[in-house]
Amino acid sequence: MSPPLLVSACLVGFRCRYDGKDKLDLNVLRRLEGHSWLVVCPEQRAGLSTPRDPIMFEGGTGRDIQEGRARIVRVDGTDVTEELIEASRSIIRMAKLYGVRTGILKERSPSCGVRRTYRGDDLVEGMGIFAAMLQREGVEIFSEETLGLWKAGHYL
Repeated sequence: MSPPLLVSACLVGFRCRYDGKDKLDLNVLRRLEGHSWLVVCPEQRAGLSTPRDPIMFEGGTGRDIQEGRARIVRVDGTDVTEELIEASRSIIRMAKLYGVRTGILKERSPSCGVRRTYRGDDLVEGMGIFAAMLQREGVEIFSEETLGLWKAGHYL
């Protein structure tokens, strides 16, 4: 049996986004058929409420946080960087126990963005903190927008 796929909770219908809504993606659900999955939300794991104030990067993106050059703040300026780092580490430890090798994450999220995320009000190139940490651990990550990049024959 293949290891489970890691998937952002909002993509499979969990109402865990900052606005209390989901981002249910039927294409993601179709791709998950026949596979086991591990559903995660780093922001909820970090103890952030739902609904909650939006969060965004200051000074960089996910990779910059790993180097200590950026942080993630709420719109009111409250720093939630350490909470998100610890939540991401916790999820990664769990994913390793299950043998996770691939994840499907929510694009543009400050936690899960694979190619783009928000710095202030601007959408910028760069990964969310959780996505960057997963990639550093060798997990292959895709977003709902990049599912088509999977090569034929991949276990998905």
